[in-house]
Amino acid sequence: MNASSKKLVAKRRRLLQKLEGLTLLVHGSYLERFSTCSRKGCACHQGKKHGPRGYVVVHREGRQRQVYVPQEQVAVIRKGLRQHQQVLALLREVTDINLKLMRDGLLEESLTVETPGESS
Repeated sequence: MNASSKKLVAKRRRLLQKLEGLTLLVHGSYLERFSTCSRKGCACHQGKKHGPRGYVVVHREGRQRQVYVPQEQVAVIRKGLRQHQQVLALLREVTDINLKLMRDGLLEESLTVETPGESS
């Protein structure tokens, strides 16, 4: 394997190591809703709706689910959603590296390559 390919393998390893730090990861999207309640005399029926209330929208078993997010958890959920975007960016980069190695006929061989500073 040439030096250029070894650099790609080392870069792939560094990218994959970044995944370890993304522990708040949430795969979904965030939305806020206003709602009306079942109390007949409540002001929400005259336009002053309750909310906003936050929800994370996820897909499970082929269906969309909305999971309520308590107000004190909104910031951490948003951080988890940003981490999801980071994961997607990392996956794109790793895919590009693997496709380059594949085109060079080195993808399978790249699994056994040691990078500088590592030992078996």
